[in-house]
Amino acid sequence: MRQRKTARLAGIAAGAAVAVSCFLVLTGCAPGLPSAAGPLHRSAPAGAAHPARVTRALAHRGGFAACEQRLENGPRSIPPLAIVGASYTAGVGPGNPALAWAAVLARRLRWNAVIYGVSGVGYIRPGDDHLGPVRRLLADERLHGLAPSLVIVQAGHDDGGEPAGAEERQVRRTIELIRAQSPHARIALLTVFTGPGHPVPASLVRIDKAIVSAARAADPKVIIMDPLTGHWKYAREHGGLHPTAAGDAWIARKVASILRAHGIDSRPRSTVTPVVCDRSVRSATASA
Repeated sequence: MRQRKTARLAGIAAGAAVAVSCFLVLTGCAPGLPSAAGPLHRSAPAGAAHPARVTRALAHRGGFAACEQRLENGPRSIPPLAIVGASYTAGVGPGNPALAWAAVLARRLRWNAVIYGVSGVGYIRPGDDHLGPVRRLLADERLHGLAPSLVIVQAGHDDGGEPAGAEERQVRRTIELIRAQSPHARIALLTVFTGPGHPVPASLVRIDKAIVSAARAADPKVIIMDPLTGHWKYAREHGGLHPTAAGDAWIARKVASILRAHGIDSRPRSTVTPVVCDRSVRSATASA
């Protein structure tokens, strides 16, 4: 028995880590989710001024779909937000999806949100467990039912070795999918993150340019957030590619400021507590 238990723990450590969470106010993700799951994380959202806005995360098998359904069927007094992305979105770095830039951003904006992060995913690359590419993640988020006001895609680094022309085609297809499923949503792309070393690899520069040019051709109103050309500087885990929790918080603030500059209201006037549905898939050898 002890040998089997040790082998199982070793397999978990070496394999992909999957977290499914819903951030709610002292409730489950949906009717029927057991309170016995217990709080995994409790924090006050940025800007919260009242204890009633304290959130907790519950992990539950199947909870992501139940959480999405709650948003789809609930009141629309808070704008919905959809985010998909690679390991930065999955919480690699701080090691906790609740501390990833996407979850911090959702709490900062006080919007309802559905977040799906998969390490290694890109516009072309499928990422861990072949769950991607990002178009597949967006389809899994059921944009048609969610009807988000804003869709953010974080990807690019993991496509670094792909041909620029292929990247451009997949970026266009991604934007076409968002337009077909959620025609009124604003679209924002968070492009290539790089490590702290210089010079930046030419393959990443080429992919970054391909994403930006294809996105602007497909949607002239697209919001481009470009860490590579913007030379974003934030705290990194062990000086490597991924951010620390403080680095993720910096990225969330940076993204919020860019959205605000494009006229996206970050503070809806509503007393309803927002819900964040967050699923992350990340491996021990995660990329960006």
